[in-house]
Amino acid sequence: MLKRDSLPTGIILGFLAPVLGMLIYYFIQFRAFSMREFFTLMLQEKALLTGIVSMSLIANAVVFTIYINSHKDKTARGVFIATCIYAIAALLWKLIK
Repeated sequence: MLKRDSLPTGIILGFLAPVLGMLIYYFIQFRAFSMREFFTLMLQEKALLTGIVSMSLIANAVVFTIYINSHKDKTARGVFIATCIYAIAALLWKLIK
């Protein structure tokens, strides 16, 4: 991964890793659908949203573990902050929708 140990780097990685996780989930489970259909379905089905967010945040767990094990604590802290923001946003979306 990146050799730099900084909070902004962790936050950026923490926001990008779930997007990558969601794309991987899309290509494994929903490749028959277009991206537009996938997002529409995701916004309509609360259970699907929860599953996708969970799978996406596993990507953050992997990045977090890599940085913790390499003793880059500032970057790991940034990944953790982004993970919390994602989780809170998903919970709020689920409650509001």
